[in-house]
Amino acid sequence: QVQLVESGGGLVQAGGSLRLSCTASGRTFSSYAVGWFRQAPGKEREFVCGTNWSGGNTYYVDSVKGRFTISRDNAKETVYLQMNSLNSEDTAVYYCGAASRTDWYIGVRPHEYGYWGQGTQVTVSS
Repeated sequence: QVQLVESGGGLVQAGGSLRLSCTASGRTFSSYAVGWFRQAPGKEREFVCGTNWSGGNTYYVDSVKGRFTISRDNAKETVYLQMNSLNSEDTAVYYCGAASRTDWYIGVRPHEYGYWGQGTQVTVSS
């Protein structure tokens, strides 16, 4: 199985930027699709963006298109989430999930991912 660790969260002012990292260990990370999800207090975990195993396919929800960028470096077993133009609605705990598959598909539902990190808090102050 694969273990995931998120990092890079913190407190940022509205309009600012953060870069989150999701680092894997345990199995060959290049055979996993990765999704970033977030969960705000009192809300369900929601899909933010994802990448297939190679990075050749990515998908974003409308609310983050043009502001967030997902990328991966399989040699470093890390997936990144660059977040720009942050606003208060982006405040949440951010999780990365991994799904063992080597096709073009990117799941948008939490149950499609078998492995999760512990999450990293992102707080955007207005």
